[in-house]
This record gives sequence, structure tokens and C-alpha cells, in this order.
Amino acid sequence: MRILLFSRAGSFHTQESVSSLMDTLGGSGLDYMVNTEFAETVAALTGRPVSHGQRYDASDTDAFQDAVALSYGGDGTFLECVKTIGLHGTPILGVNSGRLGFLANVPKESLGQALEDLRLRRYDVEIRALLDASGDFPEPLAHPYAFNEFTIQRAGTGMVAVEAYVNDEMVATYWGDGVILSTPAGSTAYSLSVGGPVVAPQCDCLVLAPIAPHNLTMRPIVLPDNSSVTFRVSSRGEKCFVSLDSVNWTVCDGAHFKVSRAKNSVFLVKLQNISFYDTLRNKMMWGFDRRDEKKG
Repeated sequence: MRILLFSRAGSFHTQESVSSLMDTLGGSGLDYMVNTEFAETVAALTGRPVSHGQRYDASDTDAFQDAVALSYGGDGTFLECVKTIGLHGTPILGVNSGRLGFLANVPKESLGQALEDLRLRRYDVEIRALLDASGDFPEPLAHPYAFNEFTIQRAGTGMVAVEAYVNDEMVATYWGDGVILSTPAGSTAYSLSVGGPVVAPQCDCLVLAPIAPHNLTMRPIVLPDNSSVTFRVSSRGEKCFVSLDSVNWTVCDGAHFKVSRAKNSVFLVKLQNISFYDTLRNKMMWGFDRRDEKKG
């Protein structure tokens, strides 16, 4: 097995953290490669050059065979890893060196144990859905997929109206700041912050949620994941934003979009000692009583 370390260059990396990462990876007994962007950061911070033979980029598809991608960072890094590697069928394990980290759910302090589990193949592989979007984007899309959500959002100060149809049957016109269509994985991202439900990753569904709706009776809807969802934007002549995960485009009034579950899927590594419910409880601090702090 080969480890494909994936991370992004950025100011959040420190010499200490990167040195610890490379020491742990080097001592794991596993072959590994580093994405070219991060390899430059490793060399700059630690003084350890990464040879060209140990580097890879998105075009090196041969490197993706019999490999596990190790995303090191936060959820943004994880989404970038999905975009770069995930569509090749390579399982991904997220190690959290950032803040919240629902997708990157392995603490960096547990990296050594995680690598040992990978070496001994003590893990399962789970399937996650992607969204596939088409429509009036301002340019052809090389990557028309979203792991978390498809979003339509106002760009100015005025409200935007979004007509939503499920399998050609009208659901509603959402007046407000916009609308989100999320996967189960995305239910703990932007959808959660607008009042959408938390969805267990094994559920075959999508969540359609309004953003700050003007009509307070509007509520999120859970849809079967074989639904085809169509949107028509009306913004009174103003432009608005459309996004697939963290990638945004500006579109014009009257734009149409069609979103459904993609034929492709993403594969995630599930370690035996980490569950979705453990992650949810710990990250959301469910059951945490602040009074216990005062007692201490």
C-alpha cells in the first residue's frame, strides 16, 4: 500500500507540525508520496527536500492505484483532496490539523495509530455520494461535482427568488438569500448553519434548505437521492452566486441549473475506533455541561 499525502500550502502550517507529520509518516513503514504543492512547503519549513520520485500531482493517475490518500488539514483541504484524487476511486482518510473537522475526523495526535491501522489494513471503506450539476454556468466545468453542497446565493443587498422543482414537479419559490442542496456529508456544513438536519452518512437522501427565507414557514426538505432537482433563478436583474462546495461563479438573472446524484462516488476510509456519532457528539459538544467547568 502507498500513502498519498495531500495538503495545501498555507500559513497554518508550522515547522513543528510539518516536521512531526513527516517523522510520523517516515516511521510508519509505509511507502508514501507527497503532492507537489505541499512538497515545496515541507522543504521550506523543515529543510527536508522531497525528491521528484516521491512527488505526485493530479495527472499521475498510476500513483493512485493500491493507495490511500491522507488529507492533512481541515475540511477545506479534504474537499480539495476529493477534487484532486477522490474521483479516481482512491480511498481518503482525513486527518484534522485545523479547527472543526467533520470530514477530517482523525485528530493529528492520532496519526501514528491511524497509519498503523492502515498498514495492517484494519479499516473499512465507505461510499459517499457526489452531486453533479449542469446549467447556465459562465464557463464549461472541468469538475461539475460537489461533495458537500450546491448553493445559489444572492450577490447584492436584494433578495433572490429561486424556483425549485423535484423531478419536474414544483416545490416552491424560495425568496430570501438563496437555497442549498446538500448531500448527507454536507448536512454538517453550510446546510447545518441554515437549520438543515444532520443526516447520517449511510442515508440515501439529499437536503433542500432555504437560506434566510423571507417566508418563515419555509423549512428544509429531505429528498430521495435519485431525485433530479432543477432551479430557476430570479434576481430582479441583479447577479447572484452559484457554488459547488467552495468554488463560486457569478450568474445572471434567469439562469437554470439541474442537480442530481453523480454516477461517480467517493470512497472514505473508516477506522474501526472512530464513528460518525462520536465525531458528531464531540464536535458539536452534545451533552457537554458548562457547569462541569465551574466545578473544576
